[in-house]
Amino acid sequence: MTSGATENPDFGLSDHHFAARELPYRAGLLAGSTVLVTGAGGGLGRAMSWTFARLGAQLIVSGRDPDKLERIAADLAGAGHEVHRIVCNIRRHEETEALYAEVAERFGSLDLLVNNAGGQFPQAAIDFSPKGWHAVVETNLTGTWNMMQGAARLWREAGTPGSIVNIVSVTDRGQPGVAHTCAARAGIVALTRTVAVEWAPYRIRINCVAPGAIATDGQKVYSEEARQRSRRSNPMLRFGDAADIADAVVFLGGPTGKFITGETLDVDGGGKLWGEFFVAGRPAYFDE
Repeated sequence: MTSGATENPDFGLSDHHFAARELPYRAGLLAGSTVLVTGAGGGLGRAMSWTFARLGAQLIVSGRDPDKLERIAADLAGAGHEVHRIVCNIRRHEETEALYAEVAERFGSLDLLVNNAGGQFPQAAIDFSPKGWHAVVETNLTGTWNMMQGAARLWREAGTPGSIVNIVSVTDRGQPGVAHTCAARAGIVALTRTVAVEWAPYRIRINCVAPGAIATDGQKVYSEEARQRSRRSNPMLRFGDAADIADAVVFLGGPTGKFITGETLDVDGGGKLWGEFFVAGRPAYFDE
């Protein structure tokens, strides 16, 4: 945990921290901008939502769990921030189409889409069921694509520029224990590089942020042993926090990143340069 951070009783940082922390960007940086964050009810999504709201953005939060959306919207409203909620399962193309129709009707267009929704579970790849594989790949890859294409079509029709930031993971060396999400996230990175060129004529920028070991409530699906390994999976020998990711997304997605497209920013404490990392346990074979 970063020095001075306030821990959530579950795992990660509290809303109090996000609401009060000193931001590295000037006040009002995103005033007049409309920002959509998917997966807004989770740890990273909440950090991003607080950050965008505090920077003056007109915020749209989305996710498939209405209760989580209600909580983040109420918390932001309690701090004086206006936020609009849209319940959406990104795996369903018809729901993403309805989402963008609502965005177009209510806001006219959009300035930034943050594709944060996703999920996975730790398991040896040899034991994946077809259902488990498809659930992860369809959410992380197909769902992200549904949101990307919908935003691009919205901007094309409106004749306005736009920016997308996809939340992926560091896949350079693979990720034993979560091969399904590794496949999906690597696909998003390749897709991002490709459409960064295809969509440049529409004045659309698209980039990725790849978190390493980050202390959020998502860590709860892993064992304590796995979390301790994660903590030491980078040369800084600690977890990053959700604010690290939120600030990176603002940098790439906002005006500071205006000449950056098709890139992936690893926020992993140097993890891809450091040793080995087995998410679901290190096989005894490697101790021989």
